[in-house]
Amino acid sequence: MSRLPGWLGRLGAELTEIGARLEERRAEDERRADVDAAKDVSSSTLSTVAAAQVPRPPSYAPAVAAPRPEPVAAIPWGMRVAAEAGWRLLVLAGTLWVLMRIISAVQLVVLAFAAALLVTAMLQPTVVRLKRLGLPRGLATAVTAVLGFVVMGLVGWFVVWQVMDNLDTLSDRVRDGIDELKRWLLDSPFHVTESQINDIAKNLSDTIGTNTEEITSAGLQGVTVMVEVLTGLLLAMFSTLFLLYDGKRIWQWVLKLVPSQARPGVAGAGPRAWRTLTAYVRGTVIVALIDAIFIGLGIYFLDVPMAVPLAVFIFLFAFIPLVGAVISGALAVVVALVTQGVFTALMVLIVVLAVQQIEGHILQPFILGRAVRVHPLAVVLSVAAGGMVAGIGGAVVAVPLVAVTNTVVGYLRSYGHAQADLHGPGPHGATALSAMAPTPPPGARPADEAADTGGRPDAGAGPEK
Repeated sequence: MSRLPGWLGRLGAELTEIGARLEERRAEDERRADVDAAKDVSSSTLSTVAAAQVPRPPSYAPAVAAPRPEPVAAIPWGMRVAAEAGWRLLVLAGTLWVLMRIISAVQLVVLAFAAALLVTAMLQPTVVRLKRLGLPRGLATAVTAVLGFVVMGLVGWFVVWQVMDNLDTLSDRVRDGIDELKRWLLDSPFHVTESQINDIAKNLSDTIGTNTEEITSAGLQGVTVMVEVLTGLLLAMFSTLFLLYDGKRIWQWVLKLVPSQARPGVAGAGPRAWRTLTAYVRGTVIVALIDAIFIGLGIYFLDVPMAVPLAVFIFLFAFIPLVGAVISGALAVVVALVTQGVFTALMVLIVVLAVQQIEGHILQPFILGRAVRVHPLAVVLSVAAGGMVAGIGGAVVAVPLVAVTNTVVGYLRSYGHAQADLHGPGPHGATALSAMAPTPPPGARPADEAADTGGRPDAGAGPEK
């Protein structure tokens, strides 16, 4: 019992000390609150004094407008996108315009080189076969080029010979055909009178007589055109020889002009573009040959004069898709009309349409296949644009150019997607490769360290020298 008062005394002293500490903390909190309130009062007082010292604007002063937003923020998003696309399209259009001006300035050289590419695509398989038979590259190139040029020259000579040999007969048949057409028009239900036909003939003769100077100038221009054609033929021949002999080295030199980052994609697109061009030329030659044979046989059995030259013309015009078939077929129908009459012309028209339907629905899909699949609308537009830019040569080159461009763009798009997938950003944290990698045993060094030391387990061991 003597210890109980001492314990109670100590407990009371501790409770007294705890109460004193709480009072001190409460007093300090009140002091801090008073200081914060004094600061707020002083800041409000200062702002009030400052507002009292700043004079108000006079009544006649204009009201200050609110700050305007940035001009870019005021433009709608769709208009900004249209503007961004618009100036880029303008740059592309300007680049294309400059390129077309350059091509127009050197049109003869461009067409000659394009013709050389087409001829090379047609003759290169022969060079490859001759080299496989053991002939040297130079000899195989020379034999192929000489045979190809001789065959093309013989075809041209044969056409000219046939036309000159049948010219007199054709002129007589044309006169007879015109007389027969005149009689048919007089007996037709169109109510055409002989005076109207004579007036048309008189107008034609007067037009020819009054435009003698223009015809003469056209003849002189024809001489200039012949000189340009011969120059283009020589350029095409030399270009074909060098492409057949040294085409691979020329392509490697062209690749050096491409930036290094784009070089792998261009190097992969080049062979595919060449395969497309080769498939187009081979398929077009086969289709044109079939058209010429069957239409020529039909014309021959219908006893139309100059059947063989007309068949050659059909073969040549077949290199202009769609448009060439229409022109050559119309020429054959006109010759049949003025020489053999309306019934024969209708039969020739039926033969031409039948062969062209077979060509469009069977031959071209089977022979050309998917290598040069171009939409008919793209064919028509490209032929029209090529004809407007560079005449017949442009119309011939337009479709293979579109086919090659389609192949190159498709490959570069796939190549770009593959590169993006290959070099894309990796996942956050541990990659799949590191997650799947086996855990090395205790004491083994990482593979990177082994690679840095040359792969030797004892490399790097020992003291430094």
